[in-house]
Amino acid sequence: MTRIIERLSQIGADYDALFCDLWGCLHNGKQPYPAAVAALQDYRRGGGGVVLMTNAPRPHPYVIAQLDRMGVPRDAWDLVISSGDAAQQAMFAGAVGRRVWHIGTVKDDGFFDDIPPEWTDAPPITRVPLEEAEGIVATGPFDEDNEAPDDYRSRLMAAQQRGLKMLCANPDVVVDMGERRIYCAGALAEFYEDLGGTALYFGKPHPPIYERARRQMELGDDARILAIGDGINTDIRGARQEGIDALFITGGLAAQAFGPDVENPQPELLREWLAHHHQQPEFAIGRLR
Repeated sequence: MTRIIERLSQIGADYDALFCDLWGCLHNGKQPYPAAVAALQDYRRGGGGVVLMTNAPRPHPYVIAQLDRMGVPRDAWDLVISSGDAAQQAMFAGAVGRRVWHIGTVKDDGFFDDIPPEWTDAPPITRVPLEEAEGIVATGPFDEDNEAPDDYRSRLMAAQQRGLKMLCANPDVVVDMGERRIYCAGALAEFYEDLGGTALYFGKPHPPIYERARRQMELGDDARILAIGDGINTDIRGARQEGIDALFITGGLAAQAFGPDVENPQPELLREWLAHHHQQPEFAIGRLR
């Protein structure tokens, strides 16, 4: 049975580290949630470590720069790990070839241009038109304000017929940018699989991003870790697959499902919704605080 809590401090002392999602938990894409920032600061003052674990398709320095611009203080976290970090490593290793068709916006150029030191001597990755590509790298739609996966049907059907693999740099399907909901690379990857194509994933809920976080935080097999997130199929499913506890933020992506008060989910609605999704996180809270 999922326990609804009022504050992170009720359970924080039971864990050595937090793997905390960003969008919908720490910020809304435009500004941070002050109560969430304060909760992470308090947890760190108590001796715990905080990994901000995001499915953002950009390498972590770009995520840190975004957090700085939003005004998220650096004493609220120890480490930032992004889906872009893990996916970038796979791309430079040649997972989808070295001539790739990139689906995404200019803001994701760092995924290609900021080459990790260990790959500086590797053959270059070149972005080319679809007709010349050996594989696909998806960081998000070209126009995230107006496009949906079906807008890519003809191009992705052609790619599937050629047997091209898609590297998905962000397994999220949608995120909320303020009051606006936009599609992510995960929606394109799922659509491509529905067409018969092959997609490779590296963010939550898939193992590489968790392995990277454990290694960089020097967390042993016996470390007590709590995953925090609002994505039932990414944050919560990923935690279950990794064998770690989870705190589900009900006031994020699925906020409308749990009653009119975002801060206080209705227990019966939460129970029914979780049963429908076949997930049972240890804890739930309206908003991180």
